[in-house]
Amino acid sequence: MSVTPPVARLSVRPAPVFRGRIGRDARSGHYAVPRRYRLHLSPADPDGLRIAVTHSLLGLDRACPVTFLPAVPDCPDGGHGALRPLYDASAHHYTGPAVAPVLSDDWSGRIVSTHGPDIARDLARRFGGGRAALYPCGTESEIEAVERMCAQGIEAAAQRAGAAGTGAAERAAALDTLLHTLGVLDQGLSVQPCLIGDQITAADVELWVALVQLDTVHRHHLDAEAVHRIAGHPALWAYARRLAGHPAFGVHLDLDGIARRHHARCQGLEAAGSAVQILDWAAHTAPVQ
Repeated sequence: MSVTPPVARLSVRPAPVFRGRIGRDARSGHYAVPRRYRLHLSPADPDGLRIAVTHSLLGLDRACPVTFLPAVPDCPDGGHGALRPLYDASAHHYTGPAVAPVLSDDWSGRIVSTHGPDIARDLARRFGGGRAALYPCGTESEIEAVERMCAQGIEAAAQRAGAAGTGAAERAAALDTLLHTLGVLDQGLSVQPCLIGDQITAADVELWVALVQLDTVHRHHLDAEAVHRIAGHPALWAYARRLAGHPAFGVHLDLDGIARRHHARCQGLEAAGSAVQILDWAAHTAPVQ
């Protein structure tokens, strides 16, 4: 499936505080050694969910352990108290929130990265071995295009379409962008099972998390008619339902945690779309083995 991102605003992801990378060998400083690194994730957070799914697809439970964090951060600044020692050890006089996701180095007790996309790529490239090829050779540009589509054409567009402080024309334009993006994706998924070829790649992880957010978070601020139009992409939502049944995806779907996190952070107004659920995620989620 060839994808071209729509014209929209830049990604809403905040700038990472730490952005180290895992290299190929000892010369890079951080290099791939089993059980050297640890992930600190909250699957209720979109970046945390993306990394958790990637981690499971790669089968890295032993090679890179995970510490799961509460859905709602316990510090007034939006950070996690459990991460504060890592931040203090990694940055002198750090005063910002101790946010997740975090990839830490158990050898040094310091943070390697807080940048979700980099963490996912490094897990796949440095620890993936012969497992799932989430970044197949020659597909990098297509995966990046899907990432932009999800960030701009789904997540940012859905936020603007439901923003109470914007005018009707701007909300309508944002909804048009969202529906156009969903239409392009629906058309492609009507003829093939995954976004890029026949196998699950990082592009599918990205899109699935964006669809989870669209149905469990963003639709609460849209009117019922808009949600019905969003739901009118059968191939796209069948794809989302199918991936929810995959153990690497569904096992990390914390619906209650997503709801609590949303209510703790959101200052927007609830709209009629909150009553129009697109998927019954719990009914299709793969059970924990």
